[in-house]
Amino acid sequence: MPEAASLVLAAVCVLMVKHTAADFFLQTPYQYCNKGIYGHPGGLLHAGIHVALTPLVYLVIAPVSLVLAVGIAIGEFVVHYHVDWTKERVTKGNGLTPQTPGFWHALGVDQLLHGLTYLAIVAVLVWVAS
Repeated sequence: MPEAASLVLAAVCVLMVKHTAADFFLQTPYQYCNKGIYGHPGGLLHAGIHVALTPLVYLVIAPVSLVLAVGIAIGEFVVHYHVDWTKERVTKGNGLTPQTPGFWHALGVDQLLHGLTYLAIVAVLVWVAS
C-alpha cells in the first residue's frame, strides 16, 4: 500500500477513535442533557473536548502551522456543536426516544455528519502536506 494511503487511513482511524472516546466515554450527563439548549456550557464543553483531541491526528499526518490548527479547530467546533444541537432539537422537538425509529435515524445522520467532518479535516491536511 502506498505510504500516503496508509497515512490517510491511519488519520481517519485516529479521528474515529477520538470521536468514540469523546462521544461515548468522556461525555457526561451534563453535556448530553444540555446540548439542545443553544449556547449552554454543556454543549460547548462537549464540542470543545472533540476539538481538544483532534490534534492527535497531527501526530499521524504531520505537524501543522498554528494558523491551520486554529482554523481546523474553529471549523470543527462550529460544525460539531451545530450538528449535535440540531440532532437534539429534532429528537426532543419531535418526542423521539430510543424506542422510536426517528431517534435512530437522527442519531445515524448525526454520526454520519461527524464522520464526514473528519474526512474533510484529513482532506485539508493531505492537501496542505502535498
